Amino acid sequence: MENATRFAVYATRSREEAIELAQRFAQEGEPLVIAAGGDGTLNAVIEGLAGSQTSLGVFPTGTMNVFAREMGIPYDRLENAMEIIDEGHSEEVDLFAMNGAPFVQMAGVGFDAQVIEETTWERKKLLGPLAYLLSATKVLGEKPPQMTITCHEGRSYQGVCLLVGNGSLYGGQFPLFKKADNSDDLLDVVIFKEAGYQFVRDTLRGLAKGGIDPDSPGHSVEYVQTKSLEVTSEQAVPIEIDGELWGRSTQATFDSTGRKLRVFTPKERKGKTRYALLKVLSPWAHS
Repeated sequence: MENATRFAVYATRSREEAIELAQRFAQEGEPLVIAAGGDGTLNAVIEGLAGSQTSLGVFPTGTMNVFAREMGIPYDRLENAMEIIDEGHSEEVDLFAMNGAPFVQMAGVGFDAQVIEETTWERKKLLGPLAYLLSATKVLGEKPPQMTITCHEGRSYQGVCLLVGNGSLYGGQFPLFKKADNSDDLLDVVIFKEAGYQFVRDTLRGLAKGGIDPDSPGHSVEYVQTKSLEVTSEQAVPIEIDGELWGRSTQATFDSTGRKLRVFTPKERKGKTRYALLKVLSPWAHS
């Protein structure tokens, strides 16, 4: 650990503790916080940094690391991720929220979130991404409730599942949101009108084509871009943000926080800045 003397290391034991630490560092005016972990850990740190001037560095050490892949941050060698921070290049990305809970990559309501709900931490640590596939086979046979999706512009849709993207990637390295740009102040929303194997078929077809085409929606899928949207259902449905289960609700509002998040990225990406003091948040046991 040649860089060990450069860090003040904090090993967090819960999501709440990670949020509190990130908030404290931001309030103290730290220029940079590095989050070491997966997308769940990142989401907690982002919630703590939301609205501050503190920049985010990423050490991707989790199961999927979708946001790191989105931003071009190396996820196979931490030394390379450290080089990105040392280069000092950064950019601002949109920061959206679901019912006030910030997220930076994507969110899901319905099937996608239920799969996460069914996947235990023990199974995820043992099987990795395969654990989600096993949970998906269990959920496929269930009949989900209908949801009403109302966009900022007044457009309304019916569906049984929706995926909300700030970035383009979903489930790891797969581009699903074809028009997504995490600095355009817009959410890309894929609405699935049918559940079960039709959902799987539509998703796989979109992934195989490099993303679901917003200009060629099928009878079972809609692709829209919007500044905000509201989801309602007569039954409480599962919701996930940045790959972590948020809970269940009959109502979910997705909108902008009105703030940006500055993230250290590879030099070929836009944005430049300098850094000084580093603080590291390590993943907790259940990340």
